[in-house]
Order: sequence, then C-alpha cells, then structure tokens
Amino acid sequence: QLQAYGGGLVQTGGFLRVSCVAFGRTFSSYSMGWFRQAPGKEREFVAAISGSVAGTYYAEYADSVKGRFTISRDNAKNAMYLQMNGLKPEDTAVYYCAATGYATVQRTMWRYDYWGQGTQVTVSS
Repeated sequence: QLQAYGGGLVQTGGFLRVSCVAFGRTFSSYSMGWFRQAPGKEREFVAAISGSVAGTYYAEYADSVKGRFTISRDNAKNAMYLQMNGLKPEDTAVYYCAATGYATVQRTMWRYDYWGQGTQVTVSS
C-alpha cells in the first residue's frame, strides 16, 4: 500500500528527493515517516510528519539529519516526500516509508503499521 521511489547515486554534498505514494487507502490523518537501514546496521528513524492537527502538521527529525533533510506531505496526492540536501556518505542506506494509525508524530518503528518496499540511496565520497 506504500511505494517508495526516487533513490539513486549522488555525490557528497549533493541532493535527492525520495517520494512515497500510498495506494488503496487514504493516509491524510495518519502520521507518516521515513526510516533507513544501512548494510550491517539496524533500521533507524530519519524523519516523521504528523497527520493534520487543526490544519497544522508537525515534523521531527533524527539529530543526524536535522537541518539537511525536510519531510513534507501532499494529502491531495496521498504522498510524502523527503528532500535530502548536503548528503554525506553515511546517509547511504535503503530508505523506507511508513505510516501509522497515530495522528501524532511517531519516532518508534514498531508503532508503524504500513511499510513501503524501500529505495536505495547511495552517496559517493
């Protein structure tokens, strides 16, 4: 029900935008997030955005990406995005999008019910 795409190969300092599109149901009131998993490492939280709270959306970021990544969503398109700027080799990972029934921002992986298949982001040094 979630499909992530837009990954690729980029040089250090470059930028990339990954997207996540939902099919089969509407996620406008759901909190959604991005997680990533590098080879040999556990999946980790990257960023999350809340469902609408009186028309306002709240976002949270992992410290490692704060100031470089921006999460956003377009409920009309049932989509979510992650704009990644100033990419570093340590950002190399498979990026997964996810959605949870909670409306508030969720950083904890086990609270997410729906997962996309992941898209590879590789940052060369």
